[in-house]
Amino acid sequence: MDITTILGLIIGLIALIGGFLWEGGQVAGLMQLTAALIVFGGTLAAVMISFPLARLKQVPKAVALAFTTSNNKVGELIEDIIYMSFTARREGVLSLERKSADHPDVFLREGIQLVVDGTDQNTVKQIMEYEIEAVENKYDNYSKIFESAGGYAPTMGIIGTVMGLIHVLGSLTEPTSLGPSIALAFTATLYGVASANLIFLPIASKIKARCEDEVNRMEMMLEGILSIQNGDHPLLIRRKLESFIIETRRTLPATEEESQI
Repeated sequence: MDITTILGLIIGLIALIGGFLWEGGQVAGLMQLTAALIVFGGTLAAVMISFPLARLKQVPKAVALAFTTSNNKVGELIEDIIYMSFTARREGVLSLERKSADHPDVFLREGIQLVVDGTDQNTVKQIMEYEIEAVENKYDNYSKIFESAGGYAPTMGIIGTVMGLIHVLGSLTEPTSLGPSIALAFTATLYGVASANLIFLPIASKIKARCEDEVNRMEMMLEGILSIQNGDHPLLIRRKLESFIIETRRTLPATEEESQI
């Protein structure tokens, strides 16, 4: 689980509800089923109208992206590429077919296979860039769903507020019903704005951040694949790959084998 997403939601809810209670409010005043129905039901309906079913089926995967951490260990990935470059210089590129066949990363495995098959370097780069673009489009589709929900939710809150005020104006002859009606009106606005800025839009931003990390990782692997195909020195390849990841830059010392090449 991604602790930052969970902590962010908890802190946000504590801040909103805590601030409300601090001023003497009652939790029951925030629990308006009608307002929730208008805002969340209306938002769901608007999103369903906006996107085809095939896109909507991707929502669980999108949510999982925001609430789970990546298992990609970039340092280990760099070491794998360096080892492959060392092997290619010593035993030839064809020796990588067996060594890379069981690698867990599909992108790296397919790229090395193209090199082993003798594919032209420009073609290898083009094919791999198509895959990177496909990943970007997938993540972009994920984030757009939540961005749309973040845009619709405040509007649905306003609609709920207007409906509540209409009810208030229609109940002026019944003073006892004014309080609940006004509460409904303003609670709907609260639900819409809070859900948009605390849930929908932050999740969209987290998905975009995940996309940036994944694309950067894939571009790093592409550089490593092309460098292996080009026969670059492992030390040079290491410097290239570490330049993609700031956290690992200059922290992975050259191996003894690299130094001897």
